[in-house]
Amino acid sequence: MRTAGMLFGTIAAAGIVSADAVRTPQDEGWTDQFGVDRADFRSTGRNPYFVLEPGYALVLEHGQQRLVVTVLPETKVVDGVETRIVEERESDGSNLVEVSRNYFAISSRTNAVFYFGEDVDAYKNGRIDNHEGSWLAGVNGARFGLMMPGLPLLRARYYQEIAPKVAMDRAEVLSMNGTFTSGAGKFTGVLRIEESTPLEHFSKEAKLYAPGVGLVEDGSLTLVRYGMNVAAR
Repeated sequence: MRTAGMLFGTIAAAGIVSADAVRTPQDEGWTDQFGVDRADFRSTGRNPYFVLEPGYALVLEHGQQRLVVTVLPETKVVDGVETRIVEERESDGSNLVEVSRNYFAISSRTNAVFYFGEDVDAYKNGRIDNHEGSWLAGVNGARFGLMMPGLPLLRARYYQEIAPKVAMDRAEVLSMNGTFTSGAGKFTGVLRIEESTPLEHFSKEAKLYAPGVGLVEDGSLTLVRYGMNVAAR
């Protein structure tokens, strides 16, 4: 039986994604270094579970809670890389809760999507209250993380955000063949990821992604619409 270290070395040599990754002794099993050629980064592309094409949107709801994720036509250079801006707009009834502008780039070699940071506006009583959780790769020791492997591997564990003391979200792939039904339809081959952070030791959250679609469940929120320009409806 091959050990985890042997398996990881084989994967990396094959150029598969989770895998676009290099383990370090101090990360305790969570990949936090990614061997990516910066020349391979693109601001537009499509990963099996993450669409990075301007105009594409996801709408998730639960009761009065609503999350709209929209790939904007805008880009932003972060840490020397042109990234695509993805807006997340959270609301509760008529009240705006949070708006974040997230910065992503996709590898043209492996199709892995990397996360370069976010600018957050948190609202209270209709006004911006704080910017908690904001971070940018290349600032105050922050580095880009892996948002979505091009080819997920079962039990792969990797950091999505690497901003010490600010944002250290990480993900573990729990399954890759699930089914899920919501108001948007029935999906198969669903990827299940568990997110956690060392900044909150008891915090864990499941997210589900459907191939060709993207995020279909985020906590209690489930997908109700998706596609090009659906957020405008």
